[in-house]
Amino acid sequence: MIKSLLLAAFMLVPAGAQAEQLANKLFGAKSTGSQQDPMPIGSYAKGCGAGMVQLPESGPSWQAMRLSRGRNWGQPELVEFLMDLSRTAQDIGWNGLYVGDMSQPRGGPMTSGHASHQIGLDADIWQLPPKSLTLSRAEREKISSIPVRSADQRSVTKNWTSRHLALMKAAASDPRVDRIFVAAAVKIEMCKTATRKDKDWLQKIRPIEGHDTHFHVRLKCPKGARLCQTQKPTVAELSKGGDGCDATLQWWVTDYLNPPKPTKKPKDPPPRKRHPREYTMADLPNQCKDVLASR
Repeated sequence: MIKSLLLAAFMLVPAGAQAEQLANKLFGAKSTGSQQDPMPIGSYAKGCGAGMVQLPESGPSWQAMRLSRGRNWGQPELVEFLMDLSRTAQDIGWNGLYVGDMSQPRGGPMTSGHASHQIGLDADIWQLPPKSLTLSRAEREKISSIPVRSADQRSVTKNWTSRHLALMKAAASDPRVDRIFVAAAVKIEMCKTATRKDKDWLQKIRPIEGHDTHFHVRLKCPKGARLCQTQKPTVAELSKGGDGCDATLQWWVTDYLNPPKPTKKPKDPPPRKRHPREYTMADLPNQCKDVLASR
């Protein structure tokens, strides 16, 4: 009887109120940055961002895409980096950049998509060279980027050009950048033209699933950002001091795509990891409560 009454009482709680206990609903509801000093808080996949600023929707060398998502926000360092890189894009022969998702106004877990992009130091840059930097808001919702990785995931497509390589090399060579995530086929193609001098920047190019229509730039924790957690292991550790053009890279187009049959009796599967969309405020750093409560 008591259990039935408790269940009935729970069902009377509005569904919206239940959903708002999830951190992504709380952060996704914010449309402005917090009135605090800029600070990335926590880790790239479990944190939030104080004092974030908005990348202007359009500029002389960029346009922010999919504006309806409200994800063109980041730490000041990220916004400055994107503006700088967009000018570099013009130097290599593009009209500029189409910038995809950055972060929500106050960071935090997103209502859809990314597991990271939570502290204002991540940005997705479209592989589509802009033909126009005067697209309307409606046009930016309809246009799509282009794949530079083949459908079988083993090679690049005809969309891949030397200018794509030059742009990513410029981004990876920037000391503000921690790493850049790309499709494995893209890194393999880069390795074909690499030289010994390329080691330092090329080790920042990290293969990952997906990422066929954009590359994902992740900045380092800014100097003095005491609440920002540096990602471990470092790119130097991951590549053992090299450029990452080794057997670990080939794994992405061999065993990853066609896993070998197990030779041993499978162990019990590990517990399922929760996706950041399942996080509550209790899962995030305590300072994120202040970010959420700030004007």
